[in-house]
Amino acid sequence: MPFLELFDETLDINSTENYELSVQAGPYDLSFCILDTLRNKFVLLRSYEPEENNTYDADKLRDIISRDDFLPRHFRKTNLITPAPQSTLVPAALYDDSKRDEYFKFNQILKEGDSILSNKLADPDVFIIFTLPDPVIEMLKIAFPGKILLHQLNPLFRYINSNRGSVSTNDVYIHFEKGYFDIIIFNQNSLKLCNTFYYQFISDIQYFVLYVLKRMNIHQDEPVYLSGKILKNNEILSNFSRYLSSVKFAEPDTNPTFSYVFNDTDLHRYLNLFNSVNCE
Repeated sequence: MPFLELFDETLDINSTENYELSVQAGPYDLSFCILDTLRNKFVLLRSYEPEENNTYDADKLRDIISRDDFLPRHFRKTNLITPAPQSTLVPAALYDDSKRDEYFKFNQILKEGDSILSNKLADPDVFIIFTLPDPVIEMLKIAFPGKILLHQLNPLFRYINSNRGSVSTNDVYIHFEKGYFDIIIFNQNSLKLCNTFYYQFISDIQYFVLYVLKRMNIHQDEPVYLSGKILKNNEILSNFSRYLSSVKFAEPDTNPTFSYVFNDTDLHRYLNLFNSVNCE
């Protein structure tokens, strides 16, 4: 399986009580990073990905977790991100937990064998309602007992909130997962748009993004930030640059800091993973 590992020489497997663990677990990857809370520095990044055209089910994720030398250990704090393409947002002022299933089914189709979950955000003041397969939920609850399953929008919104530009400009963020992407637009500190699009081809991405930006009156020179499963200098970026004059990669905040071993890594690919340390 494709495998990535970066670690600082100060990493000590016997000191996990002083470390904060962040994990992203889904059908297309199991990735995690470790923050040394004493030094306030990320000291490890490790990522497992299935072979091409394959996915991870609950059994495979369980096997990876059990075999990894760090994941079964006890950490000072653990953050758990669970990517899911099917989600909906409900304003907190209108939210009633007894109607959670109704909210979800209004916009989405509940797949057999999936369960509905929710996360509360402070800014914007909304609930994220999403689904995961029951076997994955149960496996993660056993592997990481007592931990909240965070939708990918949770750390992404927190990152955007801490990096907003001038209130006179739009903030456009596009976050890629395998086979789909989220596009979020803020204007004057209010959420204008949050939507998810499925894609198969690069032309699909180009069409959906440019259509949304045109409908939302986003000017060609306003910055658009990319993150997630997208490599620098690839065809997606090239196509965007033909129509947009300010396409950038959303890099993680520099607090906490990063070990020098991360210097040559496309950190935007793991933006949510690193930023999950800011989630409550």
